[in-house]
Amino acid sequence: MKRRLAMLAALAAAACSSGSAEPVGEVDTAFKFIGPNHKIVVEAYDDPQVNGVTCYVSRARTGGLSGAVGLAEDKAEASIACRQVGPISFAQPLPAREEVYAERQSILFKRLRVVRMVDSKRNTLIYLTYSDKLIEGSPQNAVTAVPVDRGTPIPRKP
Repeated sequence: MKRRLAMLAALAAAACSSGSAEPVGEVDTAFKFIGPNHKIVVEAYDDPQVNGVTCYVSRARTGGLSGAVGLAEDKAEASIACRQVGPISFAQPLPAREEVYAERQSILFKRLRVVRMVDSKRNTLIYLTYSDKLIEGSPQNAVTAVPVDRGTPIPRKP
């Protein structure tokens, strides 16, 4: 039974995120008497298909009692900055558009997403972050670009 529960927990965690974010830091934005404070968190994640590129996402995390038990809905606002942190290489050819990271922001229906797009003409990787809901999307978004040296053409899937 314990093993089955552990497997279900692992599957739930995998469903909530398609990449592994690494906490970088956080700042408190509002004191909450009961439960954790409201925060802005900064997380880093490496692009799983592009070695040498790391993206940093900052976003609000709701505190209080509902935040402590996982029932709070985080705000749809996020900021992103992706940078070259080492030599860029590609695990395989990239599609024109691919979701590289997603994380649940509420108990139901809302996810923070990061999508990578390839600008072949400029040999640049574009990263877009936005939040979506089942019923309606969010116009809140942020974009960043990582230019790749012309000596390393970005391989594209046909």
